[in-house]
Amino acid sequence: MLVQSDLAAIRNIGIMAHIDAGKTTTTERMLFYTGKVHKLGEVDKGTATMDWMCQEQERGITITSAATACYWKDCCVNIIDTPGHVDFTVEVERSLRVLDGAVGIFCAVAGVQSQSETVWRQADRYQVPRIAFINKMDRVGADFTRAVNMIRERLGSKAVPLQIPIGNEENFTGIIDLVEMKAYVYEDGSGENYLTRDLTEQEMTIASRYHEQILEIISENDDELLEKYLEATPISVNEIKSSLRKQTISNHLVPVLCGSSFKNKGVQMLLDAVVEYLPSPVDIPPVVGIDTETRKETSRAADLNEPLCALAFKIAADPYVGKLTYFRIYSGQLKTGSQVFNAIKGRKERISKLLRMHANHREEIDEAGAGDIVAGVGFKDTSTGETLCTEERPIILESMDFPEPVIDVAIEPKTKADQDRIGESLKRLAEEDPSFRTRYDVENGQTIISGMGELHLEIIIDRLLREFKVNANVGKPRVAYKETVAGKAKAEATFAKQTGGHGQYANVILEVIPLAQGQGKVFMDCSNQAIPKEFVPAVETGILEALHAGILAGYPVDDIEIRLVGGTFHEVDSSEQAFKIAASMALKEVLGKAQAVILEPIMEIEIVTPDEYLGDVISDLNARRGRVLGLEESGTTRIIKGLVPLAETFGYATNLRSASQGRANFSMEIKGYAALPESKTREIVARRYGLQITS
Repeated sequence: MLVQSDLAAIRNIGIMAHIDAGKTTTTERMLFYTGKVHKLGEVDKGTATMDWMCQEQERGITITSAATACYWKDCCVNIIDTPGHVDFTVEVERSLRVLDGAVGIFCAVAGVQSQSETVWRQADRYQVPRIAFINKMDRVGADFTRAVNMIRERLGSKAVPLQIPIGNEENFTGIIDLVEMKAYVYEDGSGENYLTRDLTEQEMTIASRYHEQILEIISENDDELLEKYLEATPISVNEIKSSLRKQTISNHLVPVLCGSSFKNKGVQMLLDAVVEYLPSPVDIPPVVGIDTETRKETSRAADLNEPLCALAFKIAADPYVGKLTYFRIYSGQLKTGSQVFNAIKGRKERISKLLRMHANHREEIDEAGAGDIVAGVGFKDTSTGETLCTEERPIILESMDFPEPVIDVAIEPKTKADQDRIGESLKRLAEEDPSFRTRYDVENGQTIISGMGELHLEIIIDRLLREFKVNANVGKPRVAYKETVAGKAKAEATFAKQTGGHGQYANVILEVIPLAQGQGKVFMDCSNQAIPKEFVPAVETGILEALHAGILAGYPVDDIEIRLVGGTFHEVDSSEQAFKIAASMALKEVLGKAQAVILEPIMEIEIVTPDEYLGDVISDLNARRGRVLGLEESGTTRIIKGLVPLAETFGYATNLRSASQGRANFSMEIKGYAALPESKTREIVARRYGLQITS
């Protein structure tokens, strides 16, 4: 039987970071020290519990977010280990949407990296309280102070060190606790045995300065402590921890810890901090949504006695139980076999099984309640981002926004059997991954799959071949361009067809206006009822369908406002189909008049290179139509920040390794879109229509 008091002993946390900062390694150590697993898994050996997919084990990276639960100091800690690669940023997005807290992992050598900033902004968007863990303190070049300063400067967060390292690099032997003013010294490499001792005189001098900083910062937002601090009255450890907890939960500060997960140092203290400083479900504000009956804002508190309210945040295909739907329960409770209401689609769903997940292992449970993150079997129509509730008290929670794909690949099944299988397989993959899209190119007779990057599509294709047994010919990756308009224009089109009986007639006048980047597609009826109301939806449908293929090179049209400003109809011959066709014709006409342009994805790139290769790397970036925005120095390496068109980055990893003898690396993410230069536009249009390219 679920008990309300248990909610205070739940921690729902995510592990987030830049790729290769040590997220999965840290999670593995957490599971080991909490007794969830009895053997340490290693990412490099492909034995990590949380990296269970064969694609993850082969590449040594996290691709899909994996959920698990463990226990530490009478608290149930639900952990979601998220990917670090930018191609899988949607996994981070949907995980943070349902979590109460997060641990940001930072490499002590590299500090804040490009993807660190991305995941931090995602956590900011959902106001998720965080702890920062400076990992890899044993590595050559590790610099705790620099990493803390980067969190403050680049992430704009009030980072407050609660620990400092004893020693550095190969001499990293322990940690000083700045709250309790104790030292934890590791006796062996396993990390299980450590000695707690008093601080030496030298350590006390340094630690006292940091301790004073903690008191100053927490006193700023705590009147009771401020009074004690100003009067030089001693402040107890419990008072410090209590204030730190409140201010972490309210996002006033970010506690900073340190360690080396691979060397098993600092993980137990990190678990302590998760329990002590990150919120339980009852510490966060009630979740807010829209009542579907009154259309007014309403809320649900983390209470077992409230009506059920849950958010489906992930769909996964399981080879044994079929479709798995992961959801976070915000209020109320449910049992196996119970019925829930999908408030978005207005349909009832029956849960045949409730599961608590440990990566890809399942544990059947009879009931779950507020604060739980579980998976359900039996859902037929529920998709990512949809709300589950009771039919009597329906509510719709804010859904999630997912980025648009930036790269395409053409795929053709090899046999008739593959042709039959590929449609269903792609549908299931798109159901799992909202950042993956698929469409059929009528002109070329090809299936086009779209994703967030080369690696993303490589994984999708690998899964098609392995999991779904679809044999297919795969084309080369190509950029997912867009089209838009640079100016205003107006055009008219008439569709008239006379048959034996009633004819077909529709006349439509459209006006288009360019919108700012990211505004999407907007349709407005400004016709003053020149066209009967019942035909306006058909006009909109015709326009939106026609926007899938622009007039320059057949790419989707975006960032445009289309206004229906007039038209005529016939009492007998007009129909919805006629207006749909006329609208499509008018749109093609008006796009031709409005200076159509092709937009290309622009990537934000961060390159880390040794000093001696700086000139060559920058020259190569410039040759790729890239632009350097800034340079930073970090020991003997330089960090180049810039912008580069996605089209120029294919094969860049190989070129960069070659130019730097394998010592440079880079990461990038989508920044936005920009108009393609005229010469490149001519190339793309000519290639699209098989024309000869002229200079």
